[in-house]
Amino acid sequence: MVVFFGIFNYAIFIMCVGDEMMNSNISGFYKLSIEDRLKVIKEQTELSDEDIDLLSKTGALSPELADRMIENVIGTMPMTLGIATNFQINGHDYLVPMAIEEPSVVAAASNSAKAVRAGGGFKAETTDPIMIGQIQLTHVEDAEMAKDQILTAKGELLAKCNTFDPMLVKLGGGARDIEARVIQTEQGPMVIIHVLVNCLDAMGANAVNTMAEGISPDIEGLTGGRVYLRIISNLAIHRLAKVKAVFPKDAIGGEDVVDGIVEAYAFAAADPFRCATHNKGIMNGIDAVVIATGNDFRAIEAGAHSYAAYKEGGYKPLTKYWKDENGDLVGTIETPMAVGLIGGATAVHPTAKACVKLLGVKSASELAQVIAAVGLAQNFGALRALATEGIQRGHMSLHARNLTVMAAEQLGVEATPELIDKVVGILVEEKQTRMDRAIEVIKELQGSG
Repeated sequence: MVVFFGIFNYAIFIMCVGDEMMNSNISGFYKLSIEDRLKVIKEQTELSDEDIDLLSKTGALSPELADRMIENVIGTMPMTLGIATNFQINGHDYLVPMAIEEPSVVAAASNSAKAVRAGGGFKAETTDPIMIGQIQLTHVEDAEMAKDQILTAKGELLAKCNTFDPMLVKLGGGARDIEARVIQTEQGPMVIIHVLVNCLDAMGANAVNTMAEGISPDIEGLTGGRVYLRIISNLAIHRLAKVKAVFPKDAIGGEDVVDGIVEAYAFAAADPFRCATHNKGIMNGIDAVVIATGNDFRAIEAGAHSYAAYKEGGYKPLTKYWKDENGDLVGTIETPMAVGLIGGATAVHPTAKACVKLLGVKSASELAQVIAAVGLAQNFGALRALATEGIQRGHMSLHARNLTVMAAEQLGVEATPELIDKVVGILVEEKQTRMDRAIEVIKELQGSG
């Protein structure tokens, strides 16, 4: 295991709103109406009335703007947007927007973050935002010689790379290194060149791809080979987010719970079938924040799962858990986190822009730290449920509420809060979270069944 948490000088980011410091530890937030939740968010952040209006609408993306974002537009598909509370990372509080359709994820992340507060909050760091541009060189007479020719010309190649994005270079980013290796394929040996680019606050695909394409003719000229693919890699092994948290045993249910989570982690570490679901739980939290901030969740998913297979020579959990000398649970996460605040939907989508403003992050690295912390929190919440009462209990009530609303709509009955509470109570008690039973219960309560 790579030990990345020793003694760190964590920067304390303090975001002040007026004279008040943000406090994400909001008691009873889930009990408030949507209108009241938005009022609390506005008081805690620098969001304007227009921002709040955008967040409260299900169709903030206009048809005109949508038509410029992708091809063949016919409409938009809104997704539920929630707020995870209680997050304290490197001494700074965050209210975290999460766009997700799955019930219990936001609640689990919020509850886990509350437990972590008792242990001092999340401690996070990121490596430099270095992305890899790959160039596939084929049809060379001597692959090893071609590799050496490329590395010998590294200085000239890097200099040319940096001519393609002078603004990135001016701001302190740009191409940093060039690597080359020979791989054996069914088509014969290939030389794979990696261009390492510091992308600063951008995800970096455009800059990296442009550089890879730009020096490909030079590589062909040096080696006499043929270049085919020139494309960014989503396995961003140099752009990592690392987070550590202590979950005090008294805050999470005692040492039995600690032991159960450690055992659950050991299962995932030894078995790829369990590990796939373990890592999926992590991505429940990560993807929700990535989507809310307009970043590319497919790239993040690809990077995370490939890193889980890459870093230890077999598919492994992105998180680790162990019990410390006090009997408390310690959890860490390490994962690629190629997110940006510049370009893409983050800079275009009105709701994504409002979510970034709500979150209050000032750099892509800070955003990466928040997202990784949410992934660790969500994973812990799922493991605690699995190791104690089972995952279904938490899901059952929320699933029953959804079924009740759908059943009422099918019957043409108003789904009042009182009716929903009664039906949900019966379904959960009976452990019958099915549509047909929800319909029966509503009919019985309406006196028509």
